[in-house]
Amino acid sequence: MTDYMIMLPGDESTWEAADEAARATMYARHTEFAKTLEERGHTVTGGAELAHSKTARTVRTADGAITVTDGPYAETVEQLTGFYLVRSENLDDLLDVCRILADKDGGIEVRACVQPA
Repeated sequence: MTDYMIMLPGDESTWEAADEAARATMYARHTEFAKTLEERGHTVTGGAELAHSKTARTVRTADGAITVTDGPYAETVEQLTGFYLVRSENLDDLLDVCRILADKDGGIEVRACVQPA
C-alpha cells in the first residue's frame, strides 16, 4: 500500500464569487469522488478544504533570523485550496478516479508520500 497526496489547486477568486448553487455542485463532485474511491478499494486517510490563502502565514529563515509574513509562500493566481490523503494499491486506478475532480477544474497533482525508512 502506498499513501498519496492529491493536491487541489484553484483560483480562489472564482470560489469567492461562486453562488450557493455552484458551491453545492462542487461539493457534490467531492462527495462522488470520495464514494468512488471507496467503491474501488482506495482509502481516504485524511484531507481538508483549506482557508483562503490570504489567511496564510509564511515562516522564513535568513542568516539565523526567523521572519513571519502574512500571505502565501507563492504569489500566483492558483493556490492550494485543499487536499486528500489516499492509501491505494493501484495508482493507475487512483488517477482514473481523480478525473472526477480534474475534468472541469483544470489539473490536480497526485504525489506519493515518502515512507519513513
